[in-house]
Amino acid sequence: MKILLTGGGSGGHFYPIIAIAEEINELVKENHLLRPEIYYMSTDPYNEGLLFENNITFVPVSAGKIRRRISIKNLFLNFIDLFKIFFGSINALWRVYVIYPDVVFGKGGYASFPTLLAARILRIPVVIHESDSTPGKVNNWAGKFARKIAISYPEAINYFKKEKVAYTGNPLRKEVREPLTTGAGEILGLDEDIPTVLIIGGSQGAVFINEVVMDALPRLLSKYQVIHQTGKNNFKAIQEVADVILRGNTDRKRYKPFDYLNLLNLRASAGLCDIVVSRAGSTIFEIASWGKPSIIIPIPEPTSHDQRTNAYSYARSGAAIVIEEKNLADSLLVSEIDRILETPGEKEKMIKSANDFARKDSAKLIAKEIVAIALEHDK
Repeated sequence: MKILLTGGGSGGHFYPIIAIAEEINELVKENHLLRPEIYYMSTDPYNEGLLFENNITFVPVSAGKIRRRISIKNLFLNFIDLFKIFFGSINALWRVYVIYPDVVFGKGGYASFPTLLAARILRIPVVIHESDSTPGKVNNWAGKFARKIAISYPEAINYFKKEKVAYTGNPLRKEVREPLTTGAGEILGLDEDIPTVLIIGGSQGAVFINEVVMDALPRLLSKYQVIHQTGKNNFKAIQEVADVILRGNTDRKRYKPFDYLNLLNLRASAGLCDIVVSRAGSTIFEIASWGKPSIIIPIPEPTSHDQRTNAYSYARSGAAIVIEEKNLADSLLVSEIDRILETPGEKEKMIKSANDFARKDSAKLIAKEIVAIALEHDK
């Protein structure tokens, strides 16, 4: 049994693929099947350690990206990338033919296009997963010939043939979806009896959110502990600003900035926090799996074409509120955190809605479908 996985070279694509690979390996063990050959085809391996741990062979392929914003620079880059797409597709066709997998799973993103095109030409069954409420260009195209389509948001069903679609949520690794509820305070150096706010600006951080948090910090620390992922590029500057703002403040130990939350610190933060402030990327699904109320601040359009729709889709579940960046101010952020945490009925309603939205078996559902198609094709 050969399975080929493909997706864009970002964490939002890579980590769900790893979650699915973990479940494929578990299913194979549980059902006493022969160990599958699993491949990952993309522009870069992203995390070679996780590929090795899950017995995944990396297959490099070049791919180009078509940029939507019109500018002289983007027109030039699009012209160059047309050649990358052409030659990458030829290369992918040959590599996919050599592997000849029983099924191809596509997570979307420009890096998955050459592989999915090769699968289409070679008539290899395709399964795709769409993370956003509005599909990206590649998945919108691949949905026309995919055997099965998994979606993260209910609204995405409107873009595909309904008989192909399953609402699975977004695949998460077991480690990420299980918060540490014991010893979290000790790991982070915080008090488990004080309400805690977790602020995640994304892996690259969010400069504007960081600035608002700095303005709000003294008021937040008078009531709460704050765990703040600043982003690696912003960490030093935020530390310096916080040192000035909190000089002489008796609550300064309540503030814990991190450039990046590694797996242990993330799980500890998830176990300790009472509310999460976040962008509207794949972190939404982690927050839902933790069962935490949240304030979602989407990246504004046209920088992001999906975060705003994702944010409002999640908010309609009742698990979160949305504050658009143009409206974000330190006073509004503090007042909304106060309102949610100091209104027990509101907090409990959001917790229930988050748990209802979460699909903790997402990776397993997709893995079962991939294995079933692979076994059928392998006969």
